Amino acid sequence: MSPFRLTRTLPEDATGAALRADVLAGLTSTPKWLPPKWFYDARGSELFEEITALPEYYPTRAEREILVDRAGEIAAATGARTLVELGSGSSEKTRILLDALTGLRGYVPVDVSESALTQAGQALVSERPELRVHALIADFTGGLTLPETPGPRLVAFLGGTLGNLLPGERAAFLAAVRALLSPGDALLLGTDLVKDEGVLVRAYDDAAGVTAAFNKNVLSVINRELEADFAPAAFEHVALWNAEREWIEMRLRSRTAQTVKVQALDLAVDFADGEELRTEVSAKFRQEGVRTELGAAGLELAHWWTDGEDRFALSLSVAR
Repeated sequence: MSPFRLTRTLPEDATGAALRADVLAGLTSTPKWLPPKWFYDARGSELFEEITALPEYYPTRAEREILVDRAGEIAAATGARTLVELGSGSSEKTRILLDALTGLRGYVPVDVSESALTQAGQALVSERPELRVHALIADFTGGLTLPETPGPRLVAFLGGTLGNLLPGERAAFLAAVRALLSPGDALLLGTDLVKDEGVLVRAYDDAAGVTAAFNKNVLSVINRELEADFAPAAFEHVALWNAEREWIEMRLRSRTAQTVKVQALDLAVDFADGEELRTEVSAKFRQEGVRTELGAAGLELAHWWTDGEDRFALSLSVAR
């Protein structure tokens, strides 16, 4: 058997169909919105990599610090023989876990990007000939079926991506993850924590304007894929803290009254001067809130680790 396998569980046209459905629903809603997953075309991914290196953007560094410090404890607590990573991307941080999980036999990265999976998977089997990599082209927020792999399995969902889901979506996602777990399996979850508003806002509105370019890139994606005529310069990047919901919102604010046409949807969208389009929610968490959400999904919080400044947390939970 080849050490690298790639399985597509998404139909070939699934991404395009989902984009059309999301854009139609979001741009005809009041208030208008778009889901953050459409940031990540090739250019958007490049911009996000730049964001992770910015001085204002702490989550990537904080999570990596915890992984470096606690990977041995994670390995000892789980004894994982298979690592499943949801939204794996380039699998860079995963290498810390792979080094620590000495009994590991299989790695199952899950992502919508075939190119990212292929590049990362082939690099890993080249570095680790003993590792079997079975990559899945799949949307982890939809129904997911894992390949037959040896247990115990550790499912990792890193980067604070859970916070991009609305509360109902988080509940459904965690319940779906719980359904994937057998006795002895575990979930490793990354969550950004509630902290000073200024620190949070700066992380999403950096001085160099990289996050603003990242935010506006979603308009370029729609222009290219759906024959729209958004003028990114006609929108202003906005990041604000919603204290009641304890999440950051990224928005695009129309600088003028304008009409945008989306030819592929036969849609004309009117924007008032100053009207805002929400492009991302990034929820921040507290330990008890995470415990409660995990518990509602049938998962028991077993370990909680934070970085040295209590900015970010990794939690390990097990099936109840």
